[in-house]
Amino acid sequence: MKKYIALVLAAVLVLGIFTGCGNKGNKETESQTDEKATESVNSAENNTEDSTQSSTENQNVADTEQLTTENGQESSVLACPSVNGKLHVEGSKLVDQNNNEVQLRGVSTHGLAWYPQYVTNDCFATLKSFGANVVRLAMYTYESGGYCTDGDRQQLETLVQNGVQYAFNNDMYVIIDWHVLNEGNPNRYSDVAKTFFAKMAQQYASYNNVIYEICNEPCKGATWGDVKFYASEVIPSIRSYDKDAVILIGTPNWSQDVDEAVKDPVTGYDNIMYTLHFYAETHKEDLQNKLKSAADAGLPIFVSEFGICSADGNGQVDIDSANSWISLLDSYGISYVCWNLSNKDEKSALLTPACDKTSGFTYEDLSDEGKWLYGVLTSHVTPVLN
Repeated sequence: MKKYIALVLAAVLVLGIFTGCGNKGNKETESQTDEKATESVNSAENNTEDSTQSSTENQNVADTEQLTTENGQESSVLACPSVNGKLHVEGSKLVDQNNNEVQLRGVSTHGLAWYPQYVTNDCFATLKSFGANVVRLAMYTYESGGYCTDGDRQQLETLVQNGVQYAFNNDMYVIIDWHVLNEGNPNRYSDVAKTFFAKMAQQYASYNNVIYEICNEPCKGATWGDVKFYASEVIPSIRSYDKDAVILIGTPNWSQDVDEAVKDPVTGYDNIMYTLHFYAETHKEDLQNKLKSAADAGLPIFVSEFGICSADGNGQVDIDSANSWISLLDSYGISYVCWNLSNKDEKSALLTPACDKTSGFTYEDLSDEGKWLYGVLTSHVTPVLN
């Protein structure tokens, strides 16, 4: 335990405040200008090999009384690649290299093409200091700026590569997310997905912190049969290079129908998990019961995206429902990643629209959802601030 605490304290010298949550059903078609995105990528490229030393200079001015939540979780040490190593799946559980159960908690970026400015070493160090041990890199495929439409593929790949390196620098796990959404059926661009994931797996097979999410939210009539067929096409592209990385598979109906995977799981591969997404104002007892039934049946579940507002990314934040969800996930040891790391003017953004920082966030920089998430993350680890 002393070794764990020492590692954590060394990793959390950064003082800053957090970001990240989600939107979905009506995901955007917006995009940042090419010039802004290019500037952010170029800036990130100059820092790819930097360590976290520069982020130790960030100063956090939050009141320590604001670091607790109502869920009553005890402080613990964060799972991290340097200690827990490469993760795998045993039964329904995510476990580390020594078969100890692991729970990841963290943040998803918004679309990389639209908000590239947060993919920096300092930003990830700030997230780590708040208690996040995983970052999800959301690369849209279909929307404006998407990898399969009019996006700059090289620029998007560079952002993913930088994000993986920054997560590695900060001793965090990272999810490479093929963010299927408005195209509905993941098979639409399966050939492109196979090439992309083969390239990523070849590059990161030796890394112990990379997780692959092959389809964010199958929807618009996409069936579990469609998703299974897609998985049978894409998984071999990863396994050709990375034999045992954890792979996340989306489920139909915006990654809600985990019951379909219970009845007919993907076979022939190890280290497979199935995603469930929720938005606390919209999804309540019915979806919670679906998750419980699937988990009790032994399905490995990973909540790779959630928010505490409505499913369209706005509405009102529902703290009671959100706390109920977190208590449920913690009781099963299910990992969760909050959407989204941006200052977009919507309830699911973790930063206020007025915040133009890209790291070292103060408590006042956080939206209502961001403040809630910061409390949840810090409630699970030894507090950063004192």
